[in-house]
Amino acid sequence: MIKLIALYKKPADPDAFESHYHAVHTPLVMKTPNLKQLAVTHFTASPMGGEPAYYMMAEMHYENQAMFDDAMKSPENRAVGKDLMSFAKETVTLLIGEDK
Repeated sequence: MIKLIALYKKPADPDAFESHYHAVHTPLVMKTPNLKQLAVTHFTASPMGGEPAYYMMAEMHYENQAMFDDAMKSPENRAVGKDLMSFAKETVTLLIGEDK
């Protein structure tokens, strides 16, 4: 399983971020070809106390590398990237991982 992981730092306006993420961004992500699952986690605390380093994590799951590669080349994914940069450019870190 290949995952595209988006880690979000706490946005300046959490309400506006949440509104855009759920009403605009998530529907775009769900149109990405070969997407097997989208899992979103909101962080509530740090085990060391205080504010967590990240506000939220989204994991987009793909069956294998070929399906991931095809998805990343798609017009739908380009729309996702364009939207992401419009509302989260300063807060998002993207990573690619593989379950072993």
